[in-house]
Amino acid sequence: MIEILYGLLIGFVPAMIRSATPLLWALLGETITQRAGIINLGTEGQMLVGAATAFGVAANTNNPWLGLASGALAGSALSIGHAVLCLRYRANQFASGLSVWMIGFGLSAYLGSSFVGQSIDGFAPLSAVLGVSIPLLGDLTPTIVLAWLASALIAVFMDRTRPGLALRATGESPSAARTAGIPVTFVQTSAILAGGLLSGIGGAALSIDYAQTWAEGMSQGRGLVAVGLVIVARWSPLWAVPAALLFGAAEVMSLRMQAAGATVSAHLLHTLPYVVSLVVFM
Repeated sequence: MIEILYGLLIGFVPAMIRSATPLLWALLGETITQRAGIINLGTEGQMLVGAATAFGVAANTNNPWLGLASGALAGSALSIGHAVLCLRYRANQFASGLSVWMIGFGLSAYLGSSFVGQSIDGFAPLSAVLGVSIPLLGDLTPTIVLAWLASALIAVFMDRTRPGLALRATGESPSAARTAGIPVTFVQTSAILAGGLLSGIGGAALSIDYAQTWAEGMSQGRGLVAVGLVIVARWSPLWAVPAALLFGAAEVMSLRMQAAGATVSAHLLHTLPYVVSLVVFM
């Protein structure tokens, strides 16, 4: 029993952080979008397009940084459709988001069809580059460090800057913000595009850093979980970190229990991260 527990817990924190990072990027993107008064269910599709694009570019150029940038742009480009439908044509936000999700799923499957089963090296750990390793945290990669920095920077932007105040005012009351001279449409469009950019980075981090491979539908609902966890995080970029870590911890525990030969069905264990998220929503 002790050996099983030891096997489950050793290296748990680094694995949890790595698992949480793609979701954290999507969480930050959805936080910005919802703070502007827009809900985007298309986050899942944006992550998938970002993952497929990033992997394809990284595989062909052997440069994960180019892959990361390409994934970010792909996610932002897909979010343009949501912005146009919601802000130009006043479409239902939920219907528009679902459309973006389905488009992203199909487009990513098409773009990634030739990369199924391939693998890449991805980012080198910072400990290998800098020669410094942080105890307990393991080998941090650039996408992990950048995600933590982004959480802090976005929090400062929202709470300490005039554009951040305009963003929050727009989300609270678009009519009042418009009366105060805030360009509501511009603010909401920028928020949707920024959300798509960060979701694309999340997808890129998933394919070229966490999994280092591509598989159809590999985000496995992370984008939808992000939409709900934003509420749990109280629309705060800082609270988004523990919310993402909770999901990461549940996912790692699920995988390790399967590897340890738990008698529970692997299919049931696979649902653990989503069950935990559902409990938190309640």
